[in-house]
Amino acid sequence: MEHIPKHISEKKRFSIVARGRSFRYAIRGMGIILKTQHNFWIQLVLAAIVTTLGIVLHIAPTEWTVLILATTAVLVSESFNTAIEIDIDLTSPHYHPYARDTKDVAAGAVLISVLGAALIGCIIFIPKILLFVR
Repeated sequence: MEHIPKHISEKKRFSIVARGRSFRYAIRGMGIILKTQHNFWIQLVLAAIVTTLGIVLHIAPTEWTVLILATTAVLVSESFNTAIEIDIDLTSPHYHPYARDTKDVAAGAVLISVLGAALIGCIIFIPKILLFVR
């Protein structure tokens, strides 16, 4: 049997306190995103607009589900992008083309999720808006 480091092989007991700390760290991370990322705020405003539009146009439960998933994908990809940017700034404080590429690829992932969410929004809302304005 191969050697497993002691810190990995020892199972820790479940601890409500440790779980609470993990939750606190996650909330802190969300605070960092909210304090530092302007695009995240823009995405939250757009999510509020989409939610309002969904209420006004009485979209179906399955449409709500798809919109929630699309919105979550955008916010999660923006969050990962932020984490990657923070890490790259720490590990590569001086310009390096790989650091630039890493940041650009992460930003590209956000763009992919935004474009997908926008397409979903168009598929759901355009037919309803056209019926609404008639």
